[in-house]
Amino acid sequence: MNEYLITVSAQSQYQPDQSAPDEQRYVFAYTITIENRGAKAARLIDRHWIITDANGRVQEVHGQGVVGEQPYLQPGESFRYTSGAVLATPLGSMHGYYGMMADDGTHFQAIIPPFSLTSSPLH
Repeated sequence: MNEYLITVSAQSQYQPDQSAPDEQRYVFAYTITIENRGAKAARLIDRHWIITDANGRVQEVHGQGVVGEQPYLQPGESFRYTSGAVLATPLGSMHGYYGMMADDGTHFQAIIPPFSLTSSPLH
């Protein structure tokens, strides 16, 4: 078993009631699930997001923790939160990583795989 294995999954949802397409404002909510599948407990220290819209405009977001927390995950535990992003286009994507620190002081990254932000229902 990998000592340091954090998996990240994401689901996104367009928020039409908060969006204003006439003003090029598309609001998306996303729910992230972070699961410790490794052998060591670890704390999420910081985050680095890369958000890209359909025009190729890239926003990079760095910050401490997530939603005001730095969750501590024992092996087998998970943490779920919901946040949001605003784009100028009805389509985009997000990816990045969480900076983690294990109990033994080891720093490592939990990769956030790319996921889509779309205002159209997927068929």
